[in-house]
Amino acid sequence: MKIFYGLEGVESIKKPIITIGTFDGVHIGHQKILDAIVKKAQLLGGESVLLTFSPHPRMVLFPDSHQLKLIQTENEKINKLSETGLENLIIFPFTFEFSRLTAMEFVRDILVNKLNIHTIIIGYDHQFGRNREGNIQYLKDISSTYEFEAIEIPAKEIDEINISSTKIRKAIENGDIERANLFLGAKFELNGTVIKGAQIGREIGFPTANVLIEDPIKILPANGVYVVAVSLGGVRLKGVMNIGFRPTIDTSLRKQIEIHIFDFKSDIYGQQLRVELLTRLRDEIKFENKEFLVKQIQQDVSMAHDFFALN
Repeated sequence: MKIFYGLEGVESIKKPIITIGTFDGVHIGHQKILDAIVKKAQLLGGESVLLTFSPHPRMVLFPDSHQLKLIQTENEKINKLSETGLENLIIFPFTFEFSRLTAMEFVRDILVNKLNIHTIIIGYDHQFGRNREGNIQYLKDISSTYEFEAIEIPAKEIDEINISSTKIRKAIENGDIERANLFLGAKFELNGTVIKGAQIGREIGFPTANVLIEDPIKILPANGVYVVAVSLGGVRLKGVMNIGFRPTIDTSLRKQIEIHIFDFKSDIYGQQLRVELLTRLRDEIKFENKEFLVKQIQQDVSMAHDFFALN
């Protein structure tokens, strides 16, 4: 997959078959649209293209009130898109000035004059341009003038999936990871750097990797304990993760992510971990003392082993 940051060099794309959108999460609804442009490109001897935006438009249009958390960081999104068969990804810088383009200016100046699109495929409810004045009917109306084909993904195909990035965010925030994973068609993941913690886990017999998520707009799941799969240097490992404030042993009220990796003792400070969340075991609990905490962790680990044995 070729990646373009902005429009420099996009003229090299052969017979572009394009779709447009933010595609946060690259969920199974998005995958349906991507599959459509990939197959159309193969049929026509062209190249599939996704035109997406960074930062997310809501962050630019409502900088003080968007309260937006993204399902994927930009790198996570790129990695997921690279698995779909998509040939070209254009990450266009979204600015307030760009948001003021009319639908006509966007189609004429970018889609036609810069990209020279052959076909555009979008959903029946997709809107674009200033005041969201552009839609599939608008594209169909002007397609003959600018010599491209506009194809609609009908309501039936989109609505029968009934999935949105908003629904997935809500599921993640509620800790309903299995529902989020179902909608994503993949496991919700966290990617971060292993940092040094207070090493209390090691003292109580359950050493943990403390993971720092550096992107402040990455959505985090509800506090609690999760069964996870950890990828480290191409190796997939099993474990349990606690996200929260560690109320039994910490009064700092700093949210932390700690992962106990089964049968693992290596020093991995500074390394990158990819953490896939599989299911949620319980809420975060404040125990009377460390002994009660240890007993609960033992139960958590046992339940996680049972989960892996059945899945």
